[in-house]
Amino acid sequence: MPGGAALLAFSTVRILLDYRPALKERTGVGEYAHELAAGLARQLQPGDELVLFTSSWADRPDSDVAAGWPRTRVVDRRVPVRLLSYAWHRLGWPGIDRLAGPADIVQSLHPLLIPGGDARSAVTVHDLDFLHHPERTSAEIRRDYPALVRAHTARAALVVVNSEDTATAVEGSLNVPRHRIVVCRPGIPAWIGAPVERRPPKDGYVLFVGTLEPRKNLGTLLDAWIDLSSRGAPLPRLRIAGGVRPGGEGWVERMRSAPLSSHVDYVGYVAGPDRRALYEGARLLVLPSFHEGFGLPVLEAMSLGVPVVTSDRGALPEVVGDAGLTVDAEDRRALGDAIHAVLTDGNRAAGMSARGLAQAARFSWNAAARSLYDAYTGLMARTGRDAHRR
Repeated sequence: MPGGAALLAFSTVRILLDYRPALKERTGVGEYAHELAAGLARQLQPGDELVLFTSSWADRPDSDVAAGWPRTRVVDRRVPVRLLSYAWHRLGWPGIDRLAGPADIVQSLHPLLIPGGDARSAVTVHDLDFLHHPERTSAEIRRDYPALVRAHTARAALVVVNSEDTATAVEGSLNVPRHRIVVCRPGIPAWIGAPVERRPPKDGYVLFVGTLEPRKNLGTLLDAWIDLSSRGAPLPRLRIAGGVRPGGEGWVERMRSAPLSSHVDYVGYVAGPDRRALYEGARLLVLPSFHEGFGLPVLEAMSLGVPVVTSDRGALPEVVGDAGLTVDAEDRRALGDAIHAVLTDGNRAAGMSARGLAQAARFSWNAAARSLYDAYTGLMARTGRDAHRR
């Protein structure tokens, strides 16, 4: 049912969103949580409410996290993340209504349900790499996600995904009917705002942005960089930005040792406002991931006119469209050739930059939030409110 019809049936909706992924470093899922929350706040109608739920023993949300957002409040609980996640995943307890009050919709930002009392529950599947390649994961993702995801997505009223590629995977691998899947593609982040027409600096570096974990396939980029340096042609610096997760420690050691130490700069995690300057100093972004449910760095780079070379896996071809070059994630020679082609052909790079700006303009957080808000109100119209509201 369209959102307008749903609003005729129900005048208000109370949404609880799991904001925990954005509590510390806003990597891909954290950025998604924050921007989706901001987008939902802009969609709210009089009488609606959005609750951002956070929980940690040590970390507290910024005091201004929802400053200026209409009809939004933050509920922060001092419960350790791992303890609460284990209780939710394995015991189905405590209900979020005990921690944050009643809601009509409880939106998890990961693939497993948050116990919601009488509320309708929604989960978010960013990708299914954890299911097909659990060896690339660690901690609770390896322990819980593969074992529980099928049962949890079967019980969820809605399954939110961030790309058509992930929607197809969820439908095929988890047998979730398409009518329960909502596609909410990320938009350009607030710290960029809108596509910026600019030319990357000719003396800029080649950039990689992403958490250093196995599925990001940074090793193939480092191998390709060694190959390129052996060709004898001058190369710009390679700059690597991202925090380290289990499985990525060896890449840090490689970057700090010969022969890469004289060619590569590892700068660690870079937050949103500083990330803009990071992109603006780049001639090219390279993201050779084995899999991405979306690939926010690609959109961020295109929004700032930076050409993109990426792999042909997951949602990356969907995001980059005809704006960038895609190569086999496991072909270090092809990756090096693509990088070389962009660095040595100014006309090619300029064309990629222009097409990237046009492609980036297709992605909007307002559109994503509107599709989700309409799905919420449509769900309530179909299932009724009275049996769930106390």
